[in-house]
Formats: sequence, C-alpha cells, structure tokens
Amino acid sequence: MLKGKDLLSLHDLTRDELEEILSLAAELKALQKSGVAHTILPGKTLGMIFEKSSTRTRVSFETGMYQLGGQALFLSSHDLQIGRGEPVRDTARVLSRYLDGVMIRTFAHETLEEFARWADIPVINGLSDLLHPCQVLADLLTIRERCGKDLSGLKLSFIGDGNNMAHSLMYGCAKMGIDFAVATPPGYEPNEKVVANAREDAKASGATILLTHDVAEAAKEADILCTDVWVSMGEEAEREKRRQDLAGYQINRSLLEKAAKRAIVLHCLPAHRGEEITEDVFEANAAVIFDEAENRLHAQKAVMALTMGD
Repeated sequence: MLKGKDLLSLHDLTRDELEEILSLAAELKALQKSGVAHTILPGKTLGMIFEKSSTRTRVSFETGMYQLGGQALFLSSHDLQIGRGEPVRDTARVLSRYLDGVMIRTFAHETLEEFARWADIPVINGLSDLLHPCQVLADLLTIRERCGKDLSGLKLSFIGDGNNMAHSLMYGCAKMGIDFAVATPPGYEPNEKVVANAREDAKASGATILLTHDVAEAAKEADILCTDVWVSMGEEAEREKRRQDLAGYQINRSLLEKAAKRAIVLHCLPAHRGEEITEDVFEANAAVIFDEAENRLHAQKAVMALTMGD
C-alpha cells in the first residue's frame, strides 16, 4: 500500500497503513534480534539531508539501510547546492535521478512539502518544526510491545510544549483509537490546524482529544505519559523564558500518581533531567525509554522497506 509514497505526516496514512508499518517493524526487529538477514533493499540508496543535526536520526537511518542491504548517504545543507541558493525543486529533481529515497530533517515543514512535490522518489520526514512522524511510529511500536497490539481505548498524555512531538502523537493516537490529552501552558498550545485534522481522524477511530492547561487533568488515569525538552533546537534564544513558562509542566513522581497504576513513561530524547522530567522518574522508566529509542531503527526500517521496496 505504501510503495512509492511519501511519509510526511501520520495524518496522511490510513489506520491500515499504520498497522502495516508497525507489524513489519515488529517482524524486522525479531529478525534482527535472531540474527537473520533481511536484505529487503539490496542496491538501494537513501539520501539523508540534515539541516538539523541528530544522534538518533542519523544513526538509525544509516544503520537501518545497511541492515536492509542498501546504503545511506549523509548530506548536510553545507554539502548541497541548496545551501548556496539552489531552489529546492531543482535539488529534488536532481536527487530523484540518483537515489531511491530521501529522508529530510529540517526546520520548516514547507521545505519538506516542496521537496516532495518535485521529487519522483519517496520522501520521509525525519523531523520538521511541525511534525516528527518517525519518532511517533517508534512510540507506537513501544506501546504495542508493552500494552498489546490493540491500542484502542488506551489513554496517552503529553505534558509540556505543544510542539512537533505533541502534533505527531496527536495524529498517531487519533488514527489508532488512543485517547489523547495534552497539557500545555497558555501560549504553548498545539497548532490549530493539526488539532482540527486530528479531531477528524478521531471521529473515525473513536478516540478523544483533550487540550488543557491542567497537568493533573491531562494525566488522570493515563496509560502512557510522554514529554519532550522544553527548549528545542532553534529556540535557544528563548531558553530562560521557556523554562519559566514550562516550570509546572514536568513529569515527576507526584504527576505519575495521577496516572493509571501500571502507566509507562516515554521520552523521545535527549532528556534534560530536572526540567521536563525528574531524574527518578526517568531512571525508573529507563528500560522502556531506551526500548523506544531502539525502536526508531525498526520502525524506520519498516517505512523504508514499504516505501522503497520493489
């Protein structure tokens, strides 16, 4: 179903397509753990364009392509003519002649959309300021491993800034039938268009979406608590203001007591202990958090296999 398609947003996928990705990711993870070769993309090449640096994104995509039998090329904006003024549409058309797929980690989501509009090969969103779909695929895979394959009726709560992680989690939950709650300070609410899209998706799955400024209300009986850094890349100039504004939006032992008894805590990393999450809560949930980090590899391999495969 996904062959040749872009992955820019989880909102663009059907629930069946999401299930297909997660099922293949679980299968590929099992093969990798058992040492069984799975060279699904022999001779294929993925271009990886980075305007924003990353540990997990680069290593997981590059390793994933190697394990699938292909190769990956790291391309920083300094390596490309796009960094010297070449139009995005021209870069997209040129790279389409050389590569089998492109992953882009960038600032403006519009850059991704324009690249995909002109490219003839699958384009994968490695992160934009609006969305982070690959991380949420890893999160959903982790939730399936911990809570079972049927995710309908679970509750996931995001605490903090209504950022790209909040947006993609909202989309992922709405598609999969997971009740979603997000608690943000005033002025940090999620993007209104994303919320409207997610509410439409939620109608089909039966999920609910709650936006609130009350962390206790959001966390009440949650099966999964999620958070992200308060200061993302590119927001360093606002560091002190954001720390002050978000100071009450932390996952800590007190908040965890509001959640369901066996609630798990997810964090997309890197974590700033003492800010968005306390040291004790992080370490108590380290096993699941690092499973989540590992699952970037397996979820992204599934995306590449399904979109770039023959």
